[in-house]
Amino acid sequence: MKRNVLLAMAFGALLTGTAAYAHHSYAATYDVEQSLRLEGQLVQFALRNPHSYLHISAPDAEGNVQRWAVEWSGAGALSRQGVSRDTLRSGDEIVITANPSRVRGEFRALMVTLERPVDGLTWGTRPGEVVD
Repeated sequence: MKRNVLLAMAFGALLTGTAAYAHHSYAATYDVEQSLRLEGQLVQFALRNPHSYLHISAPDAEGNVQRWAVEWSGAGALSRQGVSRDTLRSGDEIVITANPSRVRGEFRALMVTLERPVDGLTWGTRPGEVVD
């Protein structure tokens, strides 16, 4: 009996470890030591799992307006933090701080904070509001 319990526990630990190992590291995709500020207009908000995305029309480092893809948390995590499909709308003027892609010239980033100045909406400034 003890042997079966120990085997089941070992198998469970193995499965849990495998699932945790399979989740990618953001540091492999994004330069988490750098940050950028994107100020522009929301083009699209895709609330989904495993990761949500914002697409924002904002200038790049040279001032040319680009469409940026900003990776965010999954739908479940964001809903627990009060973010729903109706929180953001296309056309909203938003300000994002984010970690840029490690690939030069790629207009992709990882969300750190979000602000909608018109009404003071913020995300990423309170405990627990982090991309997981």
